[in-house]
Amino acid sequence: MAWLVRDGKVLATLEVADSWRARTRGLLGRDAVDGAILLRPARSVHTFRMRFPIDVAFVDGSLRVLRVVHLRPGRLTRPVWRARGVIEADAGAFAEWDLRPGDQLEVRGEAPDDTR
Repeated sequence: MAWLVRDGKVLATLEVADSWRARTRGLLGRDAVDGAILLRPARSVHTFRMRFPIDVAFVDGSLRVLRVVHLRPGRLTRPVWRARGVIEADAGAFAEWDLRPGDQLEVRGEAPDDTR
């Protein structure tokens, strides 16, 4: 398991989905997010067939937050062309973490995705 970190402070546990299969599965079939999930590469996401609202942060290649949105089930984001990944968490998590555009994030303890 990896950790999502900002300024040396752990924000949440992090699941890294960097294979096609893991990104396709994403949060489908779950009732909540345990921490957060990083989908990469990704420039847009959807919440079709999802059971709960989520917070979404679009990040560039160095994990700088470009844009933050809240998505209810059955929605689709517009692509963020500079984004190289997306971080998803339960709705309200980003407010709790005070996550904003411009924040520099880091992944620590990342293990390779073994679902390839």
